[in-house]
This record gives sequence, structure tokens and C-alpha cells, in this order.
Amino acid sequence: MTSTPPLPTAQSPIVACTISRNVQNFDLLIEDMEGLLGEGWGDLGFGEALAFLDQPDADGLEFVAMAIDEEDEENLALMNQIIAAAKARRIDVILIAEDVTPAALHQLLRGGADEFVPYPLPEGELAAAVERLRKKEQDDLELTTRRGKDSVKLSGDGDGVLIAVQGLAGGCGATTFAVNLAWELANVTKEGGPRVCLIDLGLQFGSVATYLDLPRREAVIELLSEMDNMDGDSFAQALSSFEGKLNVLTSPSDLLPLDMVGPGEVKALLDVAREHFDFVVVDMPSTITQWTDTVLTEAQVYFALLELDMRSAQNVLRLKRAMQSEDLPFDKLRFLLNRGPKFTDLQGKSRAKRMAESLGISLDLHLSDGGKPVSQACDHGLPLSTQAAKNPLRKEIAKLAAELYAVGQSEAEAA
Repeated sequence: MTSTPPLPTAQSPIVACTISRNVQNFDLLIEDMEGLLGEGWGDLGFGEALAFLDQPDADGLEFVAMAIDEEDEENLALMNQIIAAAKARRIDVILIAEDVTPAALHQLLRGGADEFVPYPLPEGELAAAVERLRKKEQDDLELTTRRGKDSVKLSGDGDGVLIAVQGLAGGCGATTFAVNLAWELANVTKEGGPRVCLIDLGLQFGSVATYLDLPRREAVIELLSEMDNMDGDSFAQALSSFEGKLNVLTSPSDLLPLDMVGPGEVKALLDVAREHFDFVVVDMPSTITQWTDTVLTEAQVYFALLELDMRSAQNVLRLKRAMQSEDLPFDKLRFLLNRGPKFTDLQGKSRAKRMAESLGISLDLHLSDGGKPVSQACDHGLPLSTQAAKNPLRKEIAKLAAELYAVGQSEAEAA
């Protein structure tokens, strides 16, 4: 079969089109299109495609199959325009290419083509590509519907308190502290509690989603990729709700570079969060980034967790030197000693005191070693109040949350 297919009848509406310099050069494509769609497809030349895609008749198209060979590479700009016009009408683009250089193919795929199939067509490959596109469209529709049902409803009348949590050594319990502090703040009163948002800025290895057994949603990557267009609605779509009381912006599903967002984007994110929540708890990455000082400047409270060991002491000194060399407010950090000595451990308390004096810092709070129940709660994706309500670490975090809430209430009343 090498002839151009007849125009579809009224009983066979157009659902797809081939676009090529001459479709008769791709006889296998004609056979596959007829086998897949019968008479429900048509053919367009490159010169006709842009004009047709600009007409209302193009709205009925499901996909276009753009067939090219080496002679078409000199018209890449036109083909990119055609792809852009198709995508603007939400029409999928399947690229059929024969003897095309990898550079040209890469450019067209970057331009928006959805699928690539080599020519001569492998048996059944065109049908498989169409099926993949249909499945993706169905998955996107289900995701949109699910977002509509699960999306967080925000009100923009807040001026939230920003609380940041920074771990000064790996495994010192910063994320555990951030997660449980946010949960205790959300439950600080039995009724009418504050609106709390927990943000995981550990873009690469953030564990908040794991500790609360929440899915890492693709909407988070979309939000971070389009920060210039972020508003309350897009921010809400990226949030996950934990038991209807705590809203969480998890880390992305994929590893992202820490410089994917800059200081301006992070400030915009924090501003939107503070506008819609009473308390915003930020779990910082252990790495110091170009936007760490942005969070430090914006935060009302900046907790830095360390342990009673040499690595924590050395890291505090290094951080102190770095911040003072950049004229950053090192005094703003509130140091918390995690897994601190027990009440009866006088020798341990003496060591902690000497460590603080030698570093020139104040250890504002000693957190107890909660033991194995803490790691079990994290593995089960539950807050300590649910997994081990009587754990000493949980009690101390709950007490701290109550104090922070009380301070916030008194400042609000004074204002």
C-alpha cells in the first residue's frame, strides 16, 4: 500500500495524522496507521501542518506521527514549530525517523516530541507507542482527579512563625526532632490548634516522607521546577496531609541538585508557607547551601542539633568560623544537645558543660536518648506520640512545642 489514504468519512472522524515531506516514502507507516485506525486518519505535508493545527478541526486529534529522514534535517526549525503547535493543543507527537543524526533527534525530542520509533517500523511498535501515550494520559487524568480530592485547602491570612532545624552531624536526630516538633505543634491544643506546615528541604536525601509514611509526589518536582509561577494553589497541590492535621512538603521523588533552587526561590517558598500557616517547620539538609543564610535570616527560631562527641564539636567550630567570616548571625542559632546525659549522669553533664564553654555556645536544651522506640517509630512512619507516647524524648519535644505555642500566642495578643 503506497497511495495516500482517502479522507475519512463522517462515520470515521480523524483521530490522528501523519506529517511528512511525502508519506509515500514511508509505506510501512501507512500500513500501520491503517491497521491501527482504519480510515480514521489523514496525511499532512510540513507546509500544511502548521495551518491545520491552528484550526478548530485539530482539536479532535489524539496524536500526530511525524515521519522524517536525513533530507528533512535542514528544516528542523519548522518541525520544532509543528511540534510546539501540536503540544499547545495537547496533541501527542510520535517521531518516526530514518537515518537521522542523533543531534537532530535529540533536538526534536527536547522540543516536545513524546515518543520515538525508528523506521523501518518494528512490528507492532507504532501500536505500542500509541498505547503508552494513552496510558500516560489516563494516569495524568487520574492524578489530576486525585489531586482535586486530596488537595490541601489553604487560607491566606497567616503570618506564620518560621522554625528551622539543622543537624550539625550525620545521624544526630535533626529530622526526627523536626517531624515530632511539627506534629506536637499541630496537636498542642485539643481543638482549634495552629495550622502547621513541615517542609523538607533535604532535596537529595530528605527523610520526612519516610518518617511519616507519605508518598513522594511528582507535584513537588513540578513546584520546584516552576518557582517563578508558584502561588498558593500550586503550593497546596504539592502538599501531603498527615492524618488531616499536619501538612507536609516532602522531598522530591528523585535526587535533585541542592542548587536547583536559589535564595530567591527559597524565600518565595517560605513566604507562601508563612502566609498560609501559623507555624512552618523546615528540616534543613546537613549541607550548608547557598540559601542556608536565607532560611537563617527569615527564621524566628533556628535549632542546631548536635551530640556529645568530637565530630559535633569540630563541626560547630567550622560552622562558627564560616558564619563569622561572612558576617552571618551565628548567635541566632539555638543549640540542642540530642541523646544528652541522663539526670543522674553527673560526669556526662560535666562533659556537656565543658564542651559548651570550649565552643563558646550555650546548650539551650538537653534532649533525652529515646532509645530503640525512636528508630522504630521512624521505621513505622509514625510520630512518637503515636508509637511511644511516654518516651522521654517525646515528652521533652511536646513541652518545647507547648512553650513555642505559648510564646506565639502572647506575641499575637500583644500585637
